Amino acid sequence: QVQLVESGGGLVQAGGSLRLSCTASGRTFSTYAMGWFRQAPGKERDFVAAINWSGDSTYYADSVKGRFTISRDNAANAVFLRMNNLKPEDTAVYYCAADIDDYSGIYLPGGSSYVDYWGQGTQVTVSS
Repeated sequence: QVQLVESGGGLVQAGGSLRLSCTASGRTFSTYAMGWFRQAPGKERDFVAAINWSGDSTYYADSVKGRFTISRDNAANAVFLRMNNLKPEDTAVYYCAADIDDYSGIYLPGGSSYVDYWGQGTQVTVSS
């Protein structure tokens, strides 16, 4: 079992920045890949970013490349999503995700079916 708790969402103006955090517990954090997904109202939950067990390989959706950065701190059992130059279309509930069957992170871009555990979600709202 893995428990994930997100924090850091909020309301920000277009062009602004936010940093999301996710803290994990229940299993050795450095043994599995982590990611972030988001879900806008009326839409599916989409992949945003993923990171391998050590933090030296990262993957991004095309829509956030160059603006978002995923990172992790294994000593703190935490993964982060730094979001810069936010746009109104980034408005969504953001979910932290764990793929405990894989350490590379290469499967999470394939979608939510590869996620074993979810956080509760944190709302990000970008105003124009």
